[in-house]
Amino acid sequence: MKTERVELELDGAVVVGTLYLPEGDGPFPGLVFEGPLTSVKEQVTGRYAEALARRGFVGLSLDHRHFGESGGEPRQYEHPGRKVEDLRAGLELLAGHEAVDAEALGAVGVCAGAGYLARAVADDERVKAWGAVAGFFHDSAKQREWMGDRYDAAIARAVAAREYFESTGDAEHIPAVGLEGEVAMPLKEAYEYYGTERGAVDNYDNSFAVMSREHTLPWDATEAAPEITAPTLMIHSERALAPALARAFFGALAGPKRELWVESEGQIDFYDQPARIEPAADALAEHFREHLRAGGPASSAS
Repeated sequence: MKTERVELELDGAVVVGTLYLPEGDGPFPGLVFEGPLTSVKEQVTGRYAEALARRGFVGLSLDHRHFGESGGEPRQYEHPGRKVEDLRAGLELLAGHEAVDAEALGAVGVCAGAGYLARAVADDERVKAWGAVAGFFHDSAKQREWMGDRYDAAIARAVAAREYFESTGDAEHIPAVGLEGEVAMPLKEAYEYYGTERGAVDNYDNSFAVMSREHTLPWDATEAAPEITAPTLMIHSERALAPALARAFFGALAGPKRELWVESEGQIDFYDQPARIEPAADALAEHFREHLRAGGPASSAS
């Protein structure tokens, strides 16, 4: 397995990614990877792209616009719609790469990335199959129910933050994770990954633009499910985030589908623990070999 730095441009911003390439002669099937909220390419998506490259697939892990090495202002702006645009550009890059079979493209999403990716899969016929690992399938109605009166206030604050940025160039930020105060991901488990040496990498910034909530809170992955006809593999756990939302999303899928329920400590061990990643990668590889045109080594995790 080897890596290659790649760049593409979207709306004047350079998007930087890493290609994970199997050994041997291609062309291989190509997969684009989408990860959790605020994450960068050296974290979750890089781990899964590497695991699938060892199994015969070219994997693309991106720093989305506004994050990591990629351009875009303000920094740390979580915008699901723009991430979908980045993913589609990533598919274009994969389709044009000499190591990739352009007719054998797939995708993998982890956590919030699965919910973002759902829209890209629904809209882009180039994705012939996809997989979701510990997916958080955001439901806007449930979000309103969970937040109650705080929902409209959060949206209003996000709009005000965006308008302030547009007029001054300054963006309001809060920590992405933390153990006290206002944070974007108020989960101790999230802090134990992003806020410590376990998951923090040099390319990661523990920060979240408040104006992001104008787009993240109303985002609805569930709307995409009935439009998805590409074969789906959903890997989830009762101890991962929102298993009820995962079941509802899975039930609404229009195309061929398979679910694999596994044991886990919680959500975050799907991000970096070999005991979760390796079996998931085996299942994903089997899924893609079935539904993508053959193009690489049969099976090797070594």
